[in-house]
Amino acid sequence: MIMPKKNASLIPIERIERAILLMRGQKVMLDSDLASLYGVETRALVQAVKRNADRFPEDFAFQLTVQEFTDLRSQFVISKSDGAGGRTYRPWVFTEQGVAMLSSALRSPRAVHVNIEIVRTFVKLRQLLGGHAELNRRLGELEKKYDKQFASVFEAIRQLMAPPTKEQREMGYHTLIGKKET
Repeated sequence: MIMPKKNASLIPIERIERAILLMRGQKVMLDSDLASLYGVETRALVQAVKRNADRFPEDFAFQLTVQEFTDLRSQFVISKSDGAGGRTYRPWVFTEQGVAMLSSALRSPRAVHVNIEIVRTFVKLRQLLGGHAELNRRLGELEKKYDKQFASVFEAIRQLMAPPTKEQREMGYHTLIGKKET
């Protein structure tokens, strides 16, 4: 296997970022997303975790509850386990520490390199969030220091710092019956 150059990424960081979810107040990744990144079947990844259960305490990896799985299904339109090829078990999710431990459970060169990319992504996200907190703190200090005439400037800056909101698009089919075409 040819290893990537020192600065070359095995997997695009955007792909990893999209796979990171927030569950139980922690940033986690689904077993199926990790299996895809590692180039193994989800079943093989879960078997490796179960064989090495002592390496994966609850704060490293956990299986979703029925309700969490139902919510995830509705949020991401995951197939149902109705015997037609859908998941037959609740997914496992892995925290940053659990992902780091996966390379030792999977024991492949690709797993090691993928883990490095994933951990770097978790660190980058943590730094971005930390930078946001520091910026917020400094903005608060400036607001206290300057008078009310700058209040609108500070409010505009806070709005720029807020995460973008997604507009809800109307879904479904629409007919033109009874409506005039323009």
